[in-house]
Amino acid sequence: MKKILFFLLLAFGSASFAQVHDPVKWTTSVKKISDKEAELIAVATIQKDWHLYSQEIPQGGPIPTLFTFEGDARYLKKGNTSEGEGHVVDDPIFEMKIKYFDTKAVFKQKIRLKTADKFTVKGAVEYMVCTGENCLPPKEVILSFNVN
Repeated sequence: MKKILFFLLLAFGSASFAQVHDPVKWTTSVKKISDKEAELIAVATIQKDWHLYSQEIPQGGPIPTLFTFEGDARYLKKGNTSEGEGHVVDDPIFEMKIKYFDTKAVFKQKIRLKTADKFTVKGAVEYMVCTGENCLPPKEVILSFNVN
């Protein structure tokens, strides 16, 4: 019940705050590993006092970061998106251990290349950010990775 009340207050109390604040900026790059493999890299730069949640959050916790990639015949996704170390804390609101990132988070997705041509991988990231006092509703950002 405490968690439901928290999310209701979050949704209603931060609606106007969310329109003003955008504490995470995303950049993308591609690292060519070989002629047949590349790594898509998404970097989140996070403003001071804010934190971005991990992709691996226990059920009943905050919204985890989630990456999706559009299907394309020119590449094949290899495995899941990896992430850096981050911080693991005992969160008093959710009453569980939660991993988050502050300042910067790096996410990497390996792909197998099926062509030598240049192309763009399109994707999206959905994420939630909080401070010690406020959380913003989940947000989705479109990402583009230029494979050369």
